[in-house]
Amino acid sequence: MKLHELKAREGARHRKTRVGRGTGSGHGKTSGRGQKGQLARGQGFRVGFEGGQMPLAQRLPKLGGFKNPFKKLYAIVNLTRLNRFEDGSTIGPEAFYESGLAAPGQEVKVLGAGHLSRKLKVEAHAFSASSKAAIEAKGGSVTVLGEPKKAKAAKEKAAPKAEVVEESDESAPAASAEEAGTEAEAAEGGAEE
Repeated sequence: MKLHELKAREGARHRKTRVGRGTGSGHGKTSGRGQKGQLARGQGFRVGFEGGQMPLAQRLPKLGGFKNPFKKLYAIVNLTRLNRFEDGSTIGPEAFYESGLAAPGQEVKVLGAGHLSRKLKVEAHAFSASSKAAIEAKGGSVTVLGEPKKAKAAKEKAAPKAEVVEESDESAPAASAEEAGTEAEAAEGGAEE
């Protein structure tokens, strides 16, 4: 068999019915549409038309507003709930997951509602100002996990600058005394010559 000998199976190909080509064709005049009525017209049905019934697009509720795709959802933990942990212990995300205060893998935010009666080292992804103040007031400490790199870099840059300024202030009089000594030696040497 050769390519030019290939043929489609019988009945696979048929001619398209040509309508509106005269009464003798069997599909002339009304072209198979019948007489009059909505189906006989050229426009037919509008998209979404349901025969006068309220269309689906109008029946469904429309939700307005804006949904932020970058919104962060935290597991909220209030100060009162931290009293279940032992005094002086370090509480990280794993401790929150094990105690059922947060779902595994969820980021934790500590809020300042309630009263804290223990000294704790708390590690969470976010803290409210009041919760931070309350934890530190009891002698505990706060560590923010997953802090943005920019904020970390800014903190690191700010801390050494303060130390450098203090050192330069202390070392300035010593340096000036050394300079004065060298100038005096130079003057003595010049006088001897």
